[in-house]
Amino acid sequence: MPSMDYTRLDQKAAALGCPLLRDEPLAPRTTFKTGGPADRLLAVCTEAQLAGLLEVLKEAGVPWLTLGRGSNLLVGDRGFRGAVLCLEGDFKRIELLPGGRTLQAGAGASLASLCAFARDHALAGLEFAWGIPGSVGGAVYMNAGAYGGEMKDVVLRAQHVDPCSGPGEYQGDELGFSYRRSAYTGGGKSITFAQFQLAPGAREEIAARMEELMARRKEKQPYDMPSAGSTFKRPKTGYAAALIEQCGLKGRAVGGAQVSGKHAGFIVNTGGATCRDILALMDLVRETVLRETGVELEPEVRVTGEL
Repeated sequence: MPSMDYTRLDQKAAALGCPLLRDEPLAPRTTFKTGGPADRLLAVCTEAQLAGLLEVLKEAGVPWLTLGRGSNLLVGDRGFRGAVLCLEGDFKRIELLPGGRTLQAGAGASLASLCAFARDHALAGLEFAWGIPGSVGGAVYMNAGAYGGEMKDVVLRAQHVDPCSGPGEYQGDELGFSYRRSAYTGGGKSITFAQFQLAPGAREEIAARMEELMARRKEKQPYDMPSAGSTFKRPKTGYAAALIEQCGLKGRAVGGAQVSGKHAGFIVNTGGATCRDILALMDLVRETVLRETGVELEPEVRVTGEL
């Protein structure tokens, strides 16, 4: 495969003041702790910088990936041939809007910081997201949820940059939320900010609920091991973890990848797992569950890059 020409991107990044790294390893930037290097990794701090870079990337035909916390991402062992955009600066900001019930957060802000901000301002509705190791942008992108709550319950609107038409926003039904999907899933728009409509509550009660859910996570999930959270989506019948355990796959390993002995819905990196190990184990799980139960599991993890 011929090498890609990054001349225009490098020049644009310099003109916009975006720090740029070449051949930057992505494993430390994902919760799975796997994956090869990105040809280019850029820190993007403003919407103007993002729009400028996306325009050049589109014109130059260079693939790109907007990276948040890397919590639902599996990067190929040979890395990503293209540009990875890390949202920093303005995209990490969280603020309380006039009226006192709506928060605006940048797509690069962590869900943990958003939940803590809501708690500190006595606003309820985001407790379910406490402990989800993702970013605001990633959570909106996939309608993240847990313990009976989802992003669709609290997101009022989301703003984005489209490489073809520039800045825009979705609100209400335009957001297209469904189970682990949104109007952004699989598209080329980069989420920049989101607004969350919350309800006044008692700070102590909000904090107590958050800590209760965190304790449940740590008790039942392999919270201390590298993973991408739930590996498979909830099937139409039953639960992925129960089906996997029913098939005797708890603890099954391929290389450094293992079906967690604590929660069968998680595949974990026990140390040195490659992307190929994880994908091979995912295939083994899917094939076994389909053969023995007739249920086809659909991956929740997003796979990108060269295997």
